[in-house]
Amino acid sequence: MPKLKKSPIFKYGLEITKPFSTAMYDHNDQCAQEMKKNILTVWTNELLKMKEYCDVNAMTEDWDAYDIKSIAPKLLDIQKGVQAIGYGSGYSLDMVDKEFRNELETMANWQLHENYSYLCFENLVPRTTFMMVGFGWEKCEYDGRIVANSELTSDFAPFEGEIELNK
Repeated sequence: MPKLKKSPIFKYGLEITKPFSTAMYDHNDQCAQEMKKNILTVWTNELLKMKEYCDVNAMTEDWDAYDIKSIAPKLLDIQKGVQAIGYGSGYSLDMVDKEFRNELETMANWQLHENYSYLCFENLVPRTTFMMVGFGWEKCEYDGRIVANSELTSDFAPFEGEIELNK
């Protein structure tokens, strides 16, 4: 008996393929930009709260010098949600900020997908326009779309009737 071909799966107008198509990579990169912007916005706001509460030297004093959890509760949760390490004595808030931003900037899309899903589940970051595609696990769906008659379509989805040329 012949093997039946699976029907293609589509999300946001993109066909989900293994290996990923160029359109999937482009879509995921666009999602990653929005996620990183959202995370940095929350991070920056929490840093500002920390600076307002503490004195001028807050950025250069030890990370452990202040009760961060009570001053800026989201700061520690966001830091733990992005980085796999914790900080203690010997690290300043400025050092943690630089390492946090570097980690976020260089994070792989699959890891960002998982981490953002968890951060969204914990109500630490806002929902996004689209979710990344092609990855299996997420804590919750983190897109904020409102589905009416049809699902939103990615900027990278082919137009209906568009002819794909094989070269």
